Amino acid sequence: MGTTCNLKWREANEKERLWVVNPAHPITEGIGAFIELEQEEMYGEHFDIPVPDELVFISWFEGGEVFRSGCTYYRGKGKVFYFRPGHETYPTYHNKDILRVISNAVRWAGLPRGAKPVYGNAQPLETIANP
Repeated sequence: MGTTCNLKWREANEKERLWVVNPAHPITEGIGAFIELEQEEMYGEHFDIPVPDELVFISWFEGGEVFRSGCTYYRGKGKVFYFRPGHETYPTYHNKDILRVISNAVRWAGLPRGAKPVYGNAQPLETIANP
């Protein structure tokens, strides 16, 4: 992503609350105002990433940190969704809301975006006076 992607982290079995900050985004469909995880690894700011095109989730952790936990990026016709929750020690991927976000994100990323660019040898739009 052009940066170090460095961040703060802590594995301390603490509560995380993921706040939906973009409720109109398709990735949040079917999710309430927040998702609460009773046990999670903490990631904290500063998170050295490019400014996201859209911020979808911000996390708050029991230890006091916050984190940009749901970020979208557009690269050409491609779409990228960064979603922070998940650690092998905790049952994050058994949470129905986390699974819904992942499912929504797959649908969102798979939707076509914009017109198909035309490349290659281009014919002039007008007659060229002095070819």
